[in-house]
Amino acid sequence: MYKFEIKDNLKPGLYCVSTPIGNLGDITFRALHILNKSDIILSEDTRVSSKLLAKFNIKTKLLSNHKFNEKKNIKNVLDLLKKNRIISIISDAGTPTISDPGIHLINECIKSEINVFPVPGASAATSAISVSGFSHNFFFCGFIPEKKSDIEQLFKKISNINFSLVFFVSPKKIKKIIYHIQKYFYDREILITREMTKIHEEYIREKVKNLNNVIISQKGEMTVVISQNKTSQKRLQVIEESVKKKIIKLLKNMSIKDVVLKINHENNISKKIIYDFCLNKKNEI
Repeated sequence: MYKFEIKDNLKPGLYCVSTPIGNLGDITFRALHILNKSDIILSEDTRVSSKLLAKFNIKTKLLSNHKFNEKKNIKNVLDLLKKNRIISIISDAGTPTISDPGIHLINECIKSEINVFPVPGASAATSAISVSGFSHNFFFCGFIPEKKSDIEQLFKKISNINFSLVFFVSPKKIKKIIYHIQKYFYDREILITREMTKIHEEYIREKVKNLNNVIISQKGEMTVVISQNKTSQKRLQVIEESVKKKIIKLLKNMSIKDVVLKINHENNISKKIIYDFCLNKKNEI
């Protein structure tokens, strides 16, 4: 039988405790021990966390700590921590403070030189990457923005990063952003995970260009991974009007070669497309 050792002499401070993303069997022995020994547990949603604590017979007091009240909680929590208390922070699922409340408290603890300890465990981002088959170098985007303009701005920036890309999106929203995904990642592959570690877990592997034909359930939690640019080729075959104006201006003082390199570096546009446009405009100047 496996033997494990957990020390009872816990140091006072804030413990960021990872909880399961679905299957409660993924909780660690150390996580249970620290939650049980904590004076208070800061919880994103006490209704969710109380079920976890009840499952493992943990009686520690829960304190609501979500995005709407976390700043208000900071002073009281810091006062307790300065009295050498042990306080844990957990999210509804996975590793706390990763696209979840807690970062403000962490920063205040650092400023006050209060101990902050990670208690590793489940993470939707790393779990999805581990089964993707894509590059282990990845960029985590968190939750996709609500506004289309913000989505465009984000995707344009990260399309030039040749890493795997991981983000969270609700199943009800995924269909609405397929156009944007295809615009910037057309030649890549995608993994759509839904309900990871749960009974109805699902993994959809497809090429981005084929997403319009994929049936995606509207239920559950979803983590999406887009592959690195395996072809190492720029995808966009059109030049936006604003970029065209910039090129025309640059051609007055720069060589075609330098303009191509500059525009290619700043935008997700094929070098050949830029070169052809420069050549035509250079002849007109």
